[in-house]
Amino acid sequence: MTVIDPDTQAGWVPEADDEDADGTQDMPLSMRLSIADTLTLGNATCGFMAVYFTTTGILIPHLTGSDESGMARHSAATAVILMLMAAVFDLFDGLVARKLRSSPMGAELDNLSDLISFGLAPAYFVLVYGMVADDAHQRVSALAAIVVLLAVVLRLARFSCVTLKDGMFQGMPSPFGALTVVSIVLLELPFVPTLLAIIGVAWLMVSRVEYPKPRGVLAVAMLSWIVAAMGLLAAWAFDAPGGQLLLQTGCALQVVLGAVIPLFATARRVNTFRDNRREARAAQLP
Repeated sequence: MTVIDPDTQAGWVPEADDEDADGTQDMPLSMRLSIADTLTLGNATCGFMAVYFTTTGILIPHLTGSDESGMARHSAATAVILMLMAAVFDLFDGLVARKLRSSPMGAELDNLSDLISFGLAPAYFVLVYGMVADDAHQRVSALAAIVVLLAVVLRLARFSCVTLKDGMFQGMPSPFGALTVVSIVLLELPFVPTLLAIIGVAWLMVSRVEYPKPRGVLAVAMLSWIVAAMGLLAAWAFDAPGGQLLLQTGCALQVVLGAVIPLFATARRVNTFRDNRREARAAQLP
């Protein structure tokens, strides 16, 4: 309310109370961040820092002719650990949102953060691999990186538009896909098998294969696997005895899981189809 001073004929507005002064009362609901949103922003930060360490620790030393292989190993491990941390944030922001509350921006923030951490970061990792590996082809690797990025973009867009039955994803989840792509690169296979495996993972992300959502026991198992993967990366980075073998074993297990889960999903769908046909035939019998 504006009050006119009878002496000066000037208008003034009473000072707002403390709650109005900080703007929180008049702030639109859509602009207020929840705890889950803060975890989602942590996801995006980890993805950006993964790109940073991939650039400063791997790409720049390669372009400048530096022979510090230990620095490249530490930076590669740090970049992948940051992607794993982003997956942890992505896991917990959903759990917190279900337990507490999520702001109207929650879904959009989650998609944008996933695009950075599980789209841009692994695609950039593939691109840099194509520039520093001895037997790699830079242009082909760039094409594979684009395929990974577009697969994540399409998968996230479809996730926002398609309603699925509770407890299931359609297509490989982007965190799982990103970690599988990075695992393929860290296996240090010949270029052609590496390229084909990366494209295969990109196809799985946009496929209609169903994957279970990480809830309950599955969420605990996923978190345990991420922590174990961080330990393997740390052992490899510091050149611990057997660290290289342990890392390759973990990467191979990640790739095997990525290939086996669709087989189980397909087998389950076939069994469900057969059971439905048997029930239909039994219902038709007199």
